[in-house]
Amino acid sequence: MRRSAYSSPPPAAANSRGDLATLKTLLPYLWVYKWRVGAALLALVGAKLANVGVPVVLKHLVDSMTVKPGDPHALLILPAGLLLAYGALRLSTTMFTELREFLFARVTQRAVRTIALKVFRHLHALSLRFHLNRQTGGMTRDIERGTRGVGSLISYTLFNILPTLVEITLVLAYLVTHYDIWFTAITVGALVLYITFTVLVTNWRTHFRRTMNDLDSKANTKAIDSLINYETVKYFGNEDYEARRYDEGLQHFESAAVKSQTSLSLLNTGQSAIIATAVTLILWRATVGVIDGSMTLGDLVLVNSFMIQLYIPLNFLGVIYREIKQSLADMERLFALLDQNREVADAPDARPLQTPAAQVKFSHVDFSYEAKRQILFDVDFTIPAGTTTAVVGHSGSGKSTLSRLLFRFYDVNAGAITIDGQDLRGVTQDSLRHAIGIVPQDTVLFNDTIAYNIGYGKPGATHEEIVAAARAASIHDFIESLPDGYGSMVGERGLKLSGGEKQRVAIARTLLKNPAILIFDEATSALDSKSEQAIQAQLKEIAKNRTTMVIAHRLSTIADAQQILVMDHGRIVERGTHQSLLASGGVYAQMWERQQARGDEEAPAEALA
Repeated sequence: MRRSAYSSPPPAAANSRGDLATLKTLLPYLWVYKWRVGAALLALVGAKLANVGVPVVLKHLVDSMTVKPGDPHALLILPAGLLLAYGALRLSTTMFTELREFLFARVTQRAVRTIALKVFRHLHALSLRFHLNRQTGGMTRDIERGTRGVGSLISYTLFNILPTLVEITLVLAYLVTHYDIWFTAITVGALVLYITFTVLVTNWRTHFRRTMNDLDSKANTKAIDSLINYETVKYFGNEDYEARRYDEGLQHFESAAVKSQTSLSLLNTGQSAIIATAVTLILWRATVGVIDGSMTLGDLVLVNSFMIQLYIPLNFLGVIYREIKQSLADMERLFALLDQNREVADAPDARPLQTPAAQVKFSHVDFSYEAKRQILFDVDFTIPAGTTTAVVGHSGSGKSTLSRLLFRFYDVNAGAITIDGQDLRGVTQDSLRHAIGIVPQDTVLFNDTIAYNIGYGKPGATHEEIVAAARAASIHDFIESLPDGYGSMVGERGLKLSGGEKQRVAIARTLLKNPAILIFDEATSALDSKSEQAIQAQLKEIAKNRTTMVIAHRLSTIADAQQILVMDHGRIVERGTHQSLLASGGVYAQMWERQQARGDEEAPAEALA
């Protein structure tokens, strides 16, 4: 078997990302705005210094207030400086916090936007193999949760975890330098016990969240798949069956959600018990200190204020840690999409495709979707520039695979495909696909206006260009007859239009693209004979002076092709013109006779219709 110098990278194996790997993937998106991050961190430290300073000022304020009730000189000894300092610190806390939020808002939103866009582009860059295997509902849910998790992780880490750690450090430093070791020991002991308990229990709970994510994605996939295939569900009267399938997924999700909530209650109870014990012990030591004279009432107020300030964020720290773990679990799936191997990628030195003549050549091509099942065997043919080559054969003979390879949705296993002597693996995919236009058998339209769907062939086209393409495809009069004209919505996948109308929209879209190479992939096989005859004339008209490959089922539509290839089980078994193939009496002649016989049988029925 011949092997080309070009080779496709192997598909990436599914891998499990850890939390550290997820964070490493995220950090470069934040580091782009390192000056904003640095300024936000400075504002964060400023806010916490001011916040810790409030109880210290309050202590001195209490200690200086030795005024007896009703003393007429009370106002004269009022510590105005301490009062002003107290107010200034309170204001500074808010101002620094809001400044931090202001500085970091753009960083968070830009990171979310950049990652979401990168995933979107990467999904479009993945091979057709990936998209044939994916489940749209579950994947879109993963992207939605993952991008939301990015914002949550940044917010929780920099706005909650880090500020709390800074405040704990400042409080411990003050306790160590101003009071006996018991205050520090109790606080540190409570922190260690609290964090250890929270981490252990939260890690134990994380698999519940992952299970919920999996079950949620599966249930959503079933729902979307059922709704997309609404007509099929109705045809077979399977509404109850689809509801039972969906409810089965919801039941599993419900069970996992209950387990998650139960374990959450256990975590909350343990955290509250640790905090309550620590605060009680701290206040006991402070009370003893005031009684024995080693501490003042101001010290008692100070220590109590410190504990209150630590209690609220520390209690919240447990919630935040759980949210961070959940965000990491959500982001794990999002970044796993970025880890998917593109399989078909531009070569480092890829150049734009040049099509001065647009001659297409398949040179001894072998191809298989799976290693154990080869589809094409030594396929070798040339489509001269400006001519039409038709490819016919039984279902499964490999006809449509040729168009997929020409678009480079896959790379060949052996041999080469060239356009004007340029190997497809040596040119950019973008330039390649701009040079080729296709009218497929099953035209799928966007759920938008007719004008949008025609204009999709040339983004930015003027309305006049869209109308001209519609006229050339003989659909302008039909569009004008609609109440909303070119602004008419076509519905999900174009379901508001008939098969013939959708095909004409596809033809107009391809005409607007104005490609050098055309592919008609059984473009009329799903239509009735009257619609087929009308559209076939338009297809022949737009194929003039273009290099064209027609993949056909009905042989009558390709009788005037300059070259006809007959495929069977992935091999070209015959080639020639319509007349020469009939004269040879081979596979093509037999197919022609069978179709002519069926045509004779169907003619009386069509006359009566």
